[in-house]
Amino acid sequence: MKRMNRLARGRPKQARQAQKGLSAPVSEERELVIAAMGARGDSTAEGAEGVIYTPYALPGERVRARVVGGRAELLEVLDASPERQQAACRHFGRCGGCQLQHWQDAPYLDWKRAQVVDALNKRGLGGAIVEPTIAAWGQGRRRAAFHAARQNGQVRIGFIERGGAALTALTQCPVLAPPLEALALKLAPLAELALPARGEITLHCLLTDTGIDVAIKGAGRADLLQRSAWEALSAMAMKLDLGRLSIDGEPIVELKKPLLRMGKALVAPPPGAFLQPTALGEETLARLTLEALSGANRVIDLFSGIGTFALRIAEHAEVLAAESDAEMLIALKKAADGAGGALKDVTTLRRDLLRTPMSSLEMKKFDGAVIDPPRSGARLQAEQIARAPVRKLAYVSCDPASFARDVKVLVEHGFTLTKITPVDQFRWSPHVEVVGAMER
Repeated sequence: MKRMNRLARGRPKQARQAQKGLSAPVSEERELVIAAMGARGDSTAEGAEGVIYTPYALPGERVRARVVGGRAELLEVLDASPERQQAACRHFGRCGGCQLQHWQDAPYLDWKRAQVVDALNKRGLGGAIVEPTIAAWGQGRRRAAFHAARQNGQVRIGFIERGGAALTALTQCPVLAPPLEALALKLAPLAELALPARGEITLHCLLTDTGIDVAIKGAGRADLLQRSAWEALSAMAMKLDLGRLSIDGEPIVELKKPLLRMGKALVAPPPGAFLQPTALGEETLARLTLEALSGANRVIDLFSGIGTFALRIAEHAEVLAAESDAEMLIALKKAADGAGGALKDVTTLRRDLLRTPMSSLEMKKFDGAVIDPPRSGARLQAEQIARAPVRKLAYVSCDPASFARDVKVLVEHGFTLTKITPVDQFRWSPHVEVVGAMER
């Protein structure tokens, strides 16, 4: 199968239009007055043809920009907002990871709360009270995916630039936890051992309590099966003092078993496992979830992952954890069984809840539930929860729109939103988590 090089795929919109025989939009320099911040982190101004999106500007500013259709490139800030600040990273404006470093924390966090409020309003849930956004940045990101590719004969490690057509070589990253940032600057020799002749790989790095776990994806090289290649990779992992190194899910070397404490349990995550991006973020989401489920005796954890919520809930209630990923469920169960009797009964169930939701009949013995679905939400599962005897529910979401859609279903079946809390883990990005506490 032909390998795709994602870094070479991006083409400007004008080039695509030219290939289709369409005329490219006319570019012109204009002064814009920025009216608001859009949901994706680009500011908006009103033009004769409609909304114009301008990255890196702030509400209330007057700017000079090059406008092409409904998009603009910021050329100069003529009247700066008092909310503007100096960006913390030298890659700001190129790297696609952070686009709001120029905005002071207070208005930035208020804007994230407003996204949740707006999503609820659009679903007719405007009466719900939304708490201030919690800044759960902690010591920085403990989980990150770095891209590696060859550029001008050298291996570069970094993030994809805005627009997805190039790679910004990393020289610093202030959103990362310091140990992860330090490692990122040393990963090129390791990446070179795994990189194919053409294309790219992704290095998924996780800072655990016992060391950094690196899971390489996309290598696709048969020669990596040879003993000499494994020895070279193992030696590099030792030099970098990694906890574990794996390629496409296959462990190459484990020098220190990766472990994460979740309540009274210690979890050994499988390679590339999903976790909350910051340790403080995980603790915050877990605290809000436990508060929402206070008093529940039997809880079902839907989309449980490796046990972020289930293992903490099990200190107070019996838990059934449902998840589609077998490796994560195994890790969860081992952690629960190894907690030395500190937890109540934890059982697991492997199921793709998006395709086959837990039915209301299957949930008849549970009085509490937590659901943490993918970004698209889980409307079908929400409908089943609504018909089950569950009386306390924590809905954890990374998308305000799908959260509001699913919560609307639950409210229509008698649930009341008692507390809604936005949580910011992806600092300087447009992403926001939200925890909704519901009961009936």
